[in-house]
Formats: sequence, C-alpha cells, structure tokens
Amino acid sequence: MSKVSVFDMAGNQVAETELSDAVFGIEPNEAVMHASVVNYLANQRQGTQSTLTRTEVSGGGKKPWRQKGTGHARQGSTRAPQWTHGGVALGPKPRSYRYTINRKMKVVGLKSALSAKVAENELILVDAIKVDEYKTKTVVNMLKALGAEGKALIVTDTVNKTLVGSANNIPGVKTSIVGEMNTYDVLNSRKMILTVAAVDKLEEVYAK
Repeated sequence: MSKVSVFDMAGNQVAETELSDAVFGIEPNEAVMHASVVNYLANQRQGTQSTLTRTEVSGGGKKPWRQKGTGHARQGSTRAPQWTHGGVALGPKPRSYRYTINRKMKVVGLKSALSAKVAENELILVDAIKVDEYKTKTVVNMLKALGAEGKALIVTDTVNKTLVGSANNIPGVKTSIVGEMNTYDVLNSRKMILTVAAVDKLEEVYAK
C-alpha cells in the first residue's frame, strides 16, 4: 500500500492515508486502457451525419443527351456522382457507432488509469469538498491551492449539486461521482482530485 497525503480545500496537509494496491497500485495495462478509451469515444458519437445519394438530390430527371452518336460517354442523369451537384457515392448515412466491452475490461482499464495517476503524482486527495453556495470562485481557489489548475477531474462519492454548478463554467474542469467516472476522463485530466469518501467507495467496489 502506498501512502499519500490528504489535504483540505486550502491546500494544507491534514492527514495521511494508505491506498489499496488492488485499485491504485496495479501495473497499468496500456492495451486495455486504449480499448476503454476508444470504446468511450465511439459511444459518444452521434452518428447523425448524412449525405444525399443520386436518388435524393433534386433535378436530373432528363437524360442529358441521346445514348449514341454524340461522341460523349453515355449518361442517364445529371445527378450521378461524377456530375457537379450530383449525389454522393458511398457517403455516410445515420448509424450508431455504439458497441460494448465486457465489464472486466472496463474495471481493469479504470484501475490502470488510477494507478497511472498515482505513479505520476497526479492524484490529489482532499478530506472533503464543501461548497455551500453556487460560487465559482470557491472552486477556483481550491484548485489553485491544490496546484490543480488547468484540466482537472473532481470526483466525489455522491452528487454535490453546488460543486457541479460552481465548476461547470471553469474551462477544463470536470466533475463526476464514483459510479460514473470512466477511463477516458481520468486519463484526459492533468490532475485528479478525489475526496476520501470517494476513495473508500472505490476501494469498496473494486478492491476484490
């Protein structure tokens, strides 16, 4: 088990705690992390892009010229793909890019990302995050005190509406709860801030 410092919102060290090696100390599996990230990004795609085929563009009802004797190649419509304003051949149509990977891969990917954060000293523990009112400055000051300015992921054990509302308009800052965090968000952050309660919940669920 590795020992890490616990800070308060003002950036003062208030305690030390040990992290479970089963969650925060495994050898990161880069292949599984990559598969988890690709899966997450694919599932975010809307798949709403669409092009018009030759049957969907307007015009082109008349044959441009007779079949034979003109010296031109035969043409049946001015809306074939080779014509200006013609339809698109083999273009994208609405579709779903969603696919699933098994739960074991998701868990290994998440554990690997968390372990990588610990190894690179990019994981910060706080005793608790208390935001009593919707005030962006409170979160900005906390991030500054913890040295987590820029891209940061803040994870709590339960939904904290005032925290979410206060952090929403800070560029690069994202909030999440233990049950919704994913490998992509962890890896995409420069610093990750976890509350002690969130750590306890992670270890309770994944330290098996």
